[in-house]
Amino acid sequence: MSRSLLTLLLAALLAAAGTLPVAPAGDALIIFAMLLALGGGALALAHLAAARRRRLGSLRRQFSFTIAIAAGQIVVAVIVFAELMFTANHDAVIIIALAAFAAVITARAVALFAAGVMRDVEQVRDGLAAVGSGDRSPVLRTEGQDELAELAASANAMTVQLAAEEEARDAADGARRSLVAAVSHDLRTPLTSLRLLAEALQDDIVDDATRRTYLADMATHINALSALIDDLFELSRLEAGEIQWSMERVALGELVDETVAAMRLQAAAKGVDVRAEVDGRLAAAQANPEKVQRVLFNLIQNAIRHTPADGAVVVRAEPGPGRVEIEVADTGHGIPAAERPRVFDAFYRGGDGQARTEPGGGLGLAISRAIVEAHGGRIWLADSSLGTRVRFSLPRAG
Repeated sequence: MSRSLLTLLLAALLAAAGTLPVAPAGDALIIFAMLLALGGGALALAHLAAARRRRLGSLRRQFSFTIAIAAGQIVVAVIVFAELMFTANHDAVIIIALAAFAAVITARAVALFAAGVMRDVEQVRDGLAAVGSGDRSPVLRTEGQDELAELAASANAMTVQLAAEEEARDAADGARRSLVAAVSHDLRTPLTSLRLLAEALQDDIVDDATRRTYLADMATHINALSALIDDLFELSRLEAGEIQWSMERVALGELVDETVAAMRLQAAAKGVDVRAEVDGRLAAAQANPEKVQRVLFNLIQNAIRHTPADGAVVVRAEPGPGRVEIEVADTGHGIPAAERPRVFDAFYRGGDGQARTEPGGGLGLAISRAIVEAHGGRIWLADSSLGTRVRFSLPRAG
């Protein structure tokens, strides 16, 4: 209200001062007083309307009421001044007619602008209503480049964000369902075997040699179940960020050589040659050596498992910009292009129904990815004309 009063006083003073060259000082005071009365009434009415906007209803009615106040003030002011300041009725009528004409034109001009604003408001309203009902395709556009345009742009950005979040949520739900189905499958098979073996032992229909064989089979299934549960527990903690490791400077060249040496016996049993190629310029990495070795074991075991006899597995370590990179390459059959984006997903089975981590638990690559990402690195499939190349990076030690 105080700002409106200051505006009213300033406008009245300017108007009264403008009459001084052609009117006596007394008339200027009268004009000042009349302007204060008229302007004060109009502003009071405007403040009352603003305070009770809810009763006025739509923006169209609010705009119309505002136009009526402005135009009505012009007409009333001219009529009052014409009656008090003019002696000739002819002049008074002309001035009143001109004022009415100006008020009508002003009202129409304001209405045109108000109509454009209303169209923008309705566009934003309808678009948001569509988004609220689940439609993610509306693109809100406005006629102006004003605050309503900014609101429409914000609404468009919100729609894009909602669509992305819903897509991610649907993907996560699908992955969760697939994970539950895969875990159920991998648990059901050994549990079924364990039940059958236990029933056979309980029936006392087997001899001692067969009993020992059954007990050995049961131990194998129990160990497989235990490994699967341990892997699931570790993966869940990794993805939740609940595991914190001590980081240190790791000489990757020595770690790679040690891991490859440990895998040579398993590779030789399958007729696969495994060797290491370490760049002499390789810097130390900032990492946890046990976890990095776990990643190397997973990748090398996968490579050996999917490499035919007389094939080769090569583990390379080389420097990168601000990081170190390790690659495990094999001469196997490779991974089809359609399956490459999902090979690091837990329990993912390819088009032939076999996961690249089979016959393991199907979690090796998923755990490897989680470990690498927990170190601040990344893991990916590099392009290869023969076999498969899995690469991962780790931050260089400072």
